[in-house]
Amino acid sequence: MKKASILMIVGPLFLLGLYFFPLWNIMLGAPQYPEPLGMNIYIDGIKGFNEFDIQNIDGLNHYIGMKTIPKPEEMWEFGMFPIVIGAMVFLGVLIGILGFINKISYKWFLGWFILMSILGVLGMYDFNAWMVDYGTNLDPHAIMKMANPDGTPMSYKPPLLGNAKMLNFDVASWPRTGAYMMFVGMMLTLIAFYLGWQQRKSTFQEVKMKSQK
Repeated sequence: MKKASILMIVGPLFLLGLYFFPLWNIMLGAPQYPEPLGMNIYIDGIKGFNEFDIQNIDGLNHYIGMKTIPKPEEMWEFGMFPIVIGAMVFLGVLIGILGFINKISYKWFLGWFILMSILGVLGMYDFNAWMVDYGTNLDPHAIMKMANPDGTPMSYKPPLLGNAKMLNFDVASWPRTGAYMMFVGMMLTLIAFYLGWQQRKSTFQEVKMKSQK
């Protein structure tokens, strides 16, 4: 199970990219902005795609009553996510090392993958919930009050994934380098489980054939 364990050690290390690269990106393009405005979302905060993008986005949002883009200290997630990622990297590497020295079975590799998948889904759910609040909980005293054709207040929630049209803005929301590195790392751990299962299956068949002789 050496090869499988090495992959299990390497896979979680890809998650360290989340400390250096953005997890997600949201871009806003409009005719009056030759260069689109955007924000990169990291596990520990939100930064503008360009130097003054956050200020410009907050300025636009002020007119329609949206909240300002939160600073790291204003969202508990930005303090918790780096800790969770660090813990999962440590746990994954530890499982890989224990598998390498034959202290645990390959099934632990799948356990780590499932746990990380659950945390990823919860993170996306939390991210989407924040965007719903960000785009619908508007200041009733805003300068501009836009409504849908049926009279209900217009929502300015950015899409979780993909493209959308909001007023005269084209909004695009897509994963970035950090998310791709996390995906690759998780796939490596899934491959590690498969290799461990294959080796276990081959060993079982060899033992069975010897016992029949």
